[in-house]
Amino acid sequence: MERRFVSIWFRYLTTDWFSLRQPHLRDLPFVLCAPSHGRMIVTAANAVAQAMEIDTGTAVADARAIIPTLQIADDKSDLGDRLLKRLAEWCIRFTPSVAVDSPDGLLLDVTGCTHLWGGDQFYLDEIIKKLNARGYDVRAAIADTAGAAWAVARYGNGPFVITSEFHIEALLPLPPEALRLEMDTIDRLHKLGLHRISQLIGMPRSSLRRRFGEHFIHRLNLALGLEEEVIQSVQPMEPYHVRLPCLEPIVTLTGIEIALDQVLKMLCHRLQQEQKGLRVATLKGYRVDGKVVHVDIGTHQPSHNVSHLFKLFENKLSTIEPALGIELFVLEASKIEDHTPKQEELWQKPGGLDDVSISELIDRLAGKTGVQAIRYLPDEHYWPERSFRPASSLNEKLKIAWRSDRPRPINILSVPERIEVTSPIPDYPPMLFRYQGKLHRIMKADGPERIEQEWWLQQGQHRDYYRVEDEEGQRYWLFRLGHYNDKTYQWFMHGFFA
Repeated sequence: MERRFVSIWFRYLTTDWFSLRQPHLRDLPFVLCAPSHGRMIVTAANAVAQAMEIDTGTAVADARAIIPTLQIADDKSDLGDRLLKRLAEWCIRFTPSVAVDSPDGLLLDVTGCTHLWGGDQFYLDEIIKKLNARGYDVRAAIADTAGAAWAVARYGNGPFVITSEFHIEALLPLPPEALRLEMDTIDRLHKLGLHRISQLIGMPRSSLRRRFGEHFIHRLNLALGLEEEVIQSVQPMEPYHVRLPCLEPIVTLTGIEIALDQVLKMLCHRLQQEQKGLRVATLKGYRVDGKVVHVDIGTHQPSHNVSHLFKLFENKLSTIEPALGIELFVLEASKIEDHTPKQEELWQKPGGLDDVSISELIDRLAGKTGVQAIRYLPDEHYWPERSFRPASSLNEKLKIAWRSDRPRPINILSVPERIEVTSPIPDYPPMLFRYQGKLHRIMKADGPERIEQEWWLQQGQHRDYYRVEDEEGQRYWLFRLGHYNDKTYQWFMHGFFA
């Protein structure tokens, strides 16, 4: 597939942004300024000011002399970069690969995207229309190379959709500035009478390299497509993702469900062909107002079962607020694992964690309760709250055995809670304790069991644990932090026995 690129040029990027907040500035001569070498210099001018011969680099005092009614505002040093990044993230609705092209543009890798809008011309028209609706004056072009698209967008007079394999012809009448060269190089080219790319494109490369340097050759090769240009997208693309643009914005839950079903079928078909399954997936909806809404799911085993994955998403679709409508759906699988069909035994009944139906049931329960950790494994730590961890999947094997030489409560608090305790003598089990306002009289007790932290992780006091039973037969796991004769010792509740 031949690559296609779009270059978008924001002709008045920062002044357009100010005009969006103060609409009256759009029809007035308006500039931004910043101090430079002791005087104020124009850093950006809108279309009205440029028509009156006020442009970047003009001294503010001179500009005011020419236009007494000139509107002036202080420029913000990083405003352009922030605007471009925000606009690049918005343009992801057109292609997954969008890069910032400072100081006033964006580059889009649109390979394989334009047919979703009916072709290159409709695609480009849609981008320009949407950006104009957002208040930005833009020019854009599409070509086989990013360099050619950049050149035509800024220096071309049309057409702005360059037919595939005709990008060189589109470059020939353009000035050398269209090659994205340094000003010194451009000045030398003009002094030599080379005012068009057509005048230098046939010259020997060795001569051009000696006179203008390697950077000139590199830029020329990029524009001509002799070297590949890699753009750095503002958001890294997931290897497994599908996109579904909508002809009309989707505003109903039924429409969202139909879109989800389509993107799931496309993604799962690819996963099945490659014998893989997803573990974590995100459905993103790009709204007309520029905001992105999303829902996430996770599975305990790799899956490419469309109906099962649809049910996991279905439980969360009600949280999506379409507002004025969603114009693009993107399904991304951020975690993928191998998923090969397992051979079943003819006479043995299925069951256990390897049973697909059990795994899918656990996924649905986790999706409804919000508890993603269904299975836990022992971890190599002494502190009880650190001695176990969530399993990454149902198939993860034990690295160490569960400790069974000492009884442990089924329910352990993630953070121990302070309690009041009455204890007669050092190292003797407590007699009474108060927990959540209720007084418990201890009838039976066992302990202490001393547990200390790993010295290489954290220094601190030891814990002396006691298993106690109150007058109601309820059993608890308590501990004293520090020695009894320390003035700073404290008692804590840490768990409950069944």
